[in-house]
Amino acid sequence: MSGYRFLALFALLVLHSSVLGTLANAATPSPPNARVFFITPQDGEVVPQTFRIKFGLEGMRLAKAGERVANSGHHHLLINIDSLVDFSLPLPETDNILHFGEGQTETQLTLPKGKHTLQLLLGDYLHIPHVKPVISHKITIIVR
Repeated sequence: MSGYRFLALFALLVLHSSVLGTLANAATPSPPNARVFFITPQDGEVVPQTFRIKFGLEGMRLAKAGERVANSGHHHLLINIDSLVDFSLPLPETDNILHFGEGQTETQLTLPKGKHTLQLLLGDYLHIPHVKPVISHKITIIVR
C-alpha cells in the first residue's frame, strides 16, 4: 500500500471514529413517564387511502430537529417496520420512516389498500432515539 493510500485510509478511520464518538456522547435520556401514542387512527381502524394521523406525547416537549432542549424530541412515523436494528444511530429518512423535525403533531398519509402497521418513535435533536426509547405500541390499520 502506498504512503498516500495509507494516510488517506488512516484519516478516514480517524474521522469515522470521531463521528461515532460524537454520536455516542450525544445520547439523550428520556424521563421515566414519557410516552408517545396515536390519537387517531385507532388500532384496527378501517381508513380511506388518504387519512389523517394525529400524534400524542406526554411527559416531554416537542422541539425541532437540531434544537437541543432537555426532555424534548420530535416524532418519527414508522410504517410497516418490523424492527429497528440500532437505536444509537440517527433514524434514516425513508418511505417507511417519516421525520417530523419541525415539531408537527399530525400529518395526512396516503397508503395502498391493505393491512399496514404504524408506530411512533420520538427522536432527539439528532434524530436518535432516546436512551430508554419513547416508542408507541404498534397499531394495525386496514386501508380500503
